[in-house]
Amino acid sequence: MWLCIFCMLCPICAVYAEEPTQYDNLSDLGLHSKSALLMDADTGTILYEQNSNEELPPASVTKIMTMLLIYEAEKEGKFAWTDSVQVSAHATSMGGSQVYLEEGEIQTAADLTKCIAIASANDAAVAMAEFVAGSEEAFVEKMNARAKALGMVHTHFVNACGLDADGHLTTAHDIALMSRELIRNFPEIKEYTTTWQDTIIHHTRRGDSEFGLTNTNKLIRWYDGATGLKTGSTGNALYCLSGTAEKDGLSLIAVVMAAPDYKTRFREVMQLLDYGFANYTLEKGREQGYIMGAVPVSKGEKVEVDAAIAQEISVLVQKGAESTWETETKLLPALEAPVEKGTKLGELIYLKDGTEIQRVDLVAAEDIPRVGMEQMLERLLMHWC
Repeated sequence: MWLCIFCMLCPICAVYAEEPTQYDNLSDLGLHSKSALLMDADTGTILYEQNSNEELPPASVTKIMTMLLIYEAEKEGKFAWTDSVQVSAHATSMGGSQVYLEEGEIQTAADLTKCIAIASANDAAVAMAEFVAGSEEAFVEKMNARAKALGMVHTHFVNACGLDADGHLTTAHDIALMSRELIRNFPEIKEYTTTWQDTIIHHTRRGDSEFGLTNTNKLIRWYDGATGLKTGSTGNALYCLSGTAEKDGLSLIAVVMAAPDYKTRFREVMQLLDYGFANYTLEKGREQGYIMGAVPVSKGEKVEVDAAIAQEISVLVQKGAESTWETETKLLPALEAPVEKGTKLGELIYLKDGTEIQRVDLVAAEDIPRVGMEQMLERLLMHWC
């Protein structure tokens, strides 16, 4: 059911809700993991949670933030995937899950990132951290700053790879936040996170040798629609997993922390995903280009410009429940020509039970050039007459 409220006089409200929408658990899944959370990736809506804000060691799930910063740095032009990275002694000393890089070995940024995403390689993660930020310590500062910007208020990173360290903590909720940021902004990560096996070539002074990579995330073989994302396990963290999957346009993120064994972490992530796909679906909102109102234009060849929806979105709804979400339109009170097509004029806000669940920009549907002097005089004459 649609209820449209046209507010032509109020300014654009650009402030998003501080907390994501959270639905009540529809059932008790009886999970054995200490902490768990299920999130809709498109809207950030929390669909299921269990002790999701307890601070716990994340093990290699840490590398979601590492990969996010790597992809952001490449997008910003700070390096190219084909760039050569020389591996330091510090990177080779990590231990744990690794691809056995040697000091002085040279790999491309792409291959090291592939090692992080597929094989959860600690040595590759630290090598890329040093490459991006100059040192692991500087990179960790960037990790914590990025976590703060994402609202990960219960997170503190100490290293780039997730090895146990005092104070290296996060939560299931915060893991879902950084997972969502990675898969939404860099969907190309799925090229690696859905790869079961691959190889790299070690280039050392002893010559070249092939090394096999096997994905640590068995979810991509066991669950239909799985797209990733990252496993983790240490003595302190036990078994952790941020699992992602897509079905029928619905994209979900399921996180478990401190599962008692590796089979439980996969089983319980699959339980969470099954729960989400069984109980929720997406309904299409207004289509792209739909006109939601108009904004007065002064000194333009036209006196107003239509406000069109910038992109079609979908709204998350519970299966079988009455669809009673509403929309609210907020537009600028007026603007002055010239106006370029695509200029932001306002926002269309989707609400459920009075709570915001999503919003989309409203933009100018056409160019409105500034009126010429002759046309301006004609308007003035008509007005006076």
